[in-house]
Amino acid sequence: MYMKRGELIILPHVIALKMSLGDDTMDKFDRNKRSEIMRGVKSKNTKPEIIVRKILHKLGFRFRIHRKDLPGKPDIVLPKYKKVIFIHGCFWHCHEGCKKSQLPTTNKEFWENKIEKNKIRDVENLNRIHALSWEALVIWGCEVSASKRNSLERKLLDYLKN
Repeated sequence: MYMKRGELIILPHVIALKMSLGDDTMDKFDRNKRSEIMRGVKSKNTKPEIIVRKILHKLGFRFRIHRKDLPGKPDIVLPKYKKVIFIHGCFWHCHEGCKKSQLPTTNKEFWENKIEKNKIRDVENLNRIHALSWEALVIWGCEVSASKRNSLERKLLDYLKN
C-alpha cells in the first residue's frame, strides 16, 4: 500500500520521485534504510578478496593478509616476493570507466569529497609501499567476476612471476 501526494510516491522503506528529466533521481531508499545498507559494507574479507586468495592458494602461493606494518594494510601480502595486492571496490575507490563507480546523485558533495579522499589515500599508500622497495598490484572488484577469472589468474601469475 502507498500514499500518493502529487508527484511523490511514498512506499515503506522506498521513496521514489517521478522526475520529468531523468538526471536528478532521488535515492530509492529512505535515509535509515540507506544507512543500514552502508553499515553492512565490509572493509575486510570481502567476496572479491576471498576469491583472489583462493586463486593464489590454488596456484601454490602462500601469503599474509592485512599486515598492519605496511602502508594501507594491503589485502594480500607476499613477503617472499616483496609484493602486495590491494583489492579495491569499484565504487569506494572510483574505478575510472566502470559502471559500478557511479556516484549517488543525492548528497553529491559529500560523496565527491569522500571518494576523492579515498583516491588520494590510495596514491599515498602506493607511493609509501614503493618507497619501502615493495611492489603493489591493484585489482578492481569488477575484475573478479566469474567471466574474468581466467584473465585474473593470468594477471596474478604475470605479476608474481616477474
